[in-house]
Amino acid sequence: MRVPLSKVFVLASRDYIHEWQMSFCFVLALAAVLGPMMVLFGLKFGIVGAMVDQLIEDPGNREIRPVSSGRFDRTWLESVRKRSDVAFLVPRTRSIAATIELGSEGSSRHVRAELIPSDEGDPMLSPQGERPEGVTRIVLSRSAAEKLQVEVGDTLDGSLARQYRGHKERVHLPLTVAAVAPARAFSRDGAFVSVSLLEALEDFRDGRAVPRMGWDGDGEKNARTYPSFRLYARSIYDVAGLRDAFAKLGVDVKTHAADIELVQRMNRNLTAIYWVIAVIGLFGFSLSLGASLWANVDRKRKELSVLRLVGFRTMDIAWFPMVQALYTAIFGWALAVGLYQAVASVINEMMASQLIEGQQVCRLLLHHYGIALGLTCASAVIAAGLAGLRSAHIEPSASLRDL
Repeated sequence: MRVPLSKVFVLASRDYIHEWQMSFCFVLALAAVLGPMMVLFGLKFGIVGAMVDQLIEDPGNREIRPVSSGRFDRTWLESVRKRSDVAFLVPRTRSIAATIELGSEGSSRHVRAELIPSDEGDPMLSPQGERPEGVTRIVLSRSAAEKLQVEVGDTLDGSLARQYRGHKERVHLPLTVAAVAPARAFSRDGAFVSVSLLEALEDFRDGRAVPRMGWDGDGEKNARTYPSFRLYARSIYDVAGLRDAFAKLGVDVKTHAADIELVQRMNRNLTAIYWVIAVIGLFGFSLSLGASLWANVDRKRKELSVLRLVGFRTMDIAWFPMVQALYTAIFGWALAVGLYQAVASVINEMMASQLIEGQQVCRLLLHHYGIALGLTCASAVIAAGLAGLRSAHIEPSASLRDL
């Protein structure tokens, strides 16, 4: 008569509980190996993860800036903007023409502000904030806003001068503060403005007419080219690819690819070191558990042979050490998780003063616990396989010979 598999599990479980001292020793041995490995991986994941988060959260790390001036037309810029790894791109006018004198009623001082081209989706500006629009609405840097003592909605007086046909001319235009940029966006006195405003200011300084602003000159510029551009990659992992793409186009750019590669290389090296330690630890534990289960099978040779006499099949007997090894894996993993949580909380508490709010130097995600449980159970079953093979070779007559 075939013995139900559930019966095998019940008997193996009762035997595991009956010899609780030995079972507890197995659990402690596993937790002693797995706990430190979880702490080590938590430190690796927390430290490198924090560095990666800082790289990702700072959009400046995704910036790609031309080193020297070039001649980029709108067709070329549009082809680059359409790339899937480009998140934001606007052209820049000449830096010498991208300045303006700003004044306000609330301050007696004037500020010479740098003008930064901007548009919808600018990663340096607040996602929920207003954007520069047309030739009148600008986003002021925090430094300039403090010096001019203005707030959102206030009107500034923008002025610029040029030397035209032997005479010095100065024009004024009202500018509305649409928003104040975050402090990290631009640390100096400046303003984020539309490309159309920058083009108008450049044309004025070059002595060309700007009809929409009412500024006289020698005539409008036809084929416009730009000496530079502002470009941000879609993610930090696209920076190196864009750098190489620009190199093939003959455009020398400056990026943070070296810093990003340093963090990625550190992550790869630490991961390799961790897995070497993990494999050695799990292999050592598997050998120890396998040897213990093998000895346990030999010690219970008489009892197992009696089970063979009462109808248990070879495979039923082989399940005994495997079921008990699974119990050891699950309880050992649970104890290791508890040890990890205790150690991690102490480490994070010790480092709290050196971290930003919400950051942890030792942390694991939920799926990391699942992976640890899966690997532990797999190692335990493999280790129990040898003992199961040993138990399967026990003959029913062994118990009769021992009488």
